[in-house]
Amino acid sequence: MAEYYEEDEELKKLLEKRRAEFEKLAREREKEEAMRAEMEREALLRSILTEEARERLARLKLARPDFVKAIENQLIYLAQTGRISYPINDEQLKDLLRRFSSKKKGGGITIKRKGGV
Repeated sequence: MAEYYEEDEELKKLLEKRRAEFEKLAREREKEEAMRAEMEREALLRSILTEEARERLARLKLARPDFVKAIENQLIYLAQTGRISYPINDEQLKDLLRRFSSKKKGGGITIKRKGGV
C-alpha cells in the first residue's frame, strides 16, 4: 500500500513540474508575441510619421502615455484604411493632436449645485 502512495506522490510531483514548465513556456511565448507586436507597431509608426513627428510623440508620451497610445492607434488605423497620406510631418501631427484633444475634453463631469453657492 505504501508503494502506491509513494508512486502517487512521485507522479504528482512530476505532473506538477511538467505543468510548471508548460506555464513557463506559455508566458515566454506571450512575451515574445507582445514584443513582436510592439516591434511591428513601431515599424508602422516609423513609416507613418516623420522623424520630427515621432520625436514629438515620444516627448508627449512621457507626460500622457495613454493619450499617445490612443493617437498611435488612430494613426495606424487611418494609415491601414488609406484615410491619410503619409508620412505625416510635425505640423500635420500637431493639427491631429489639437483635433483629437479637443474631442476628448468635452467628456468631463459637471457638478451643478442648487442655490447660490
